[in-house]
Amino acid sequence: MDREKSVHYVNPEAFNPASVETLTPEQERYYQSSQWKIMWLKFRRHKVALWSAVILFLFYLNVPFAEVIAPYTANDRSNDHLFAPPQAVHFFHEGEFVGPFVYGQTASIDIQTVKWVFTEDRSKVYPIRFFCTGSPYKFWGLFDASFHVICPAEGGTLFLLGTDRLGRDVYSGLIYGARLSLTVGLIGVVISIVLGMTFGGIAGYFGGIVDSLIQRIIEILRSLPELPLWMALSAALPVTWSPVWIYFGITIILGLLDWPGLARAVRSKLLALREEEYAKAAVLMGAKPSRVIAKHLLPGFTSHIIASATLSVPSMILGETALSYLNLGLRRPAVSWGVMLNEAQDITVIVVYPWLMAPVVPIIIVVLAFNFMGDGLRDAADPYK
Repeated sequence: MDREKSVHYVNPEAFNPASVETLTPEQERYYQSSQWKIMWLKFRRHKVALWSAVILFLFYLNVPFAEVIAPYTANDRSNDHLFAPPQAVHFFHEGEFVGPFVYGQTASIDIQTVKWVFTEDRSKVYPIRFFCTGSPYKFWGLFDASFHVICPAEGGTLFLLGTDRLGRDVYSGLIYGARLSLTVGLIGVVISIVLGMTFGGIAGYFGGIVDSLIQRIIEILRSLPELPLWMALSAALPVTWSPVWIYFGITIILGLLDWPGLARAVRSKLLALREEEYAKAAVLMGAKPSRVIAKHLLPGFTSHIIASATLSVPSMILGETALSYLNLGLRRPAVSWGVMLNEAQDITVIVVYPWLMAPVVPIIIVVLAFNFMGDGLRDAADPYK
């Protein structure tokens, strides 16, 4: 092409900074933010995941203060209220505002159906007390206390979700059961993350024979049916162990069987990242493999690991619930949602006393909330979204 006829696309005028389109304060803050800040800004736009996180926060808020929130202790028994139905909360009595209260209950035995029948006694009004002194307990097993957020009236009862076959309050059991059912997933995930990052990091960084050996172990573990393996390992726990040791045994079993999936994700990511220039530069400068993995490779996708771990918590909660329901996990006096469901195995009991299925509701809510929050974290951690 002739030089005189060639088109020159460069602006010959001097550069004027004022002519450049400026960023909005929100855009400028976004582009100057750290990885975690960007992840939070993206997660905040996911409304379902955000509300799920709020719900989980409220559930986990019960864990350290279960004794204070519950009106009774988990194993308090009322021999006069076996299989008592839930007591409805009222505000008006005979047209007058009384405040939150419950009516008394009169128990009798139906000879034909051979079951307890409770009728509401409207002559007995029991106001609900708040921030009060009630059933004594040992807070976290450390010191004696009797302060409760909500208490029954003096000489009255407050069974918001009914009682079980021994007269134990179902609502208080749900509050106490959250402590074990919710924490068993967190501790199990910590074990799973440590094992998954360790073995996945070793396999992805070194490759070769080491990678093949770890992959064969993972394939063997993943080929075994999950629930029967849980049941076999749980049944192997000594029956003489205390509830605390059984709890830790269950968490270790759940963590040991959940790490292969995370290990494979870590391995596949490290196989790609180890070829990056910054990883090779660290090796050439004499960094040890453990430092290259921990300081240079793993931080690059920590957010993805957190999202994957969040999605693993529901399966561990369901695992503990299933084992306790089958009487292979936790047992009384330990209280978890699975332990409470163990008493609802008989279909006859479920039909006659449906409130014993109450632990199903928080289990469904928590599992769905974890799944929605995990989806939001996974989308927020994706750099291409």
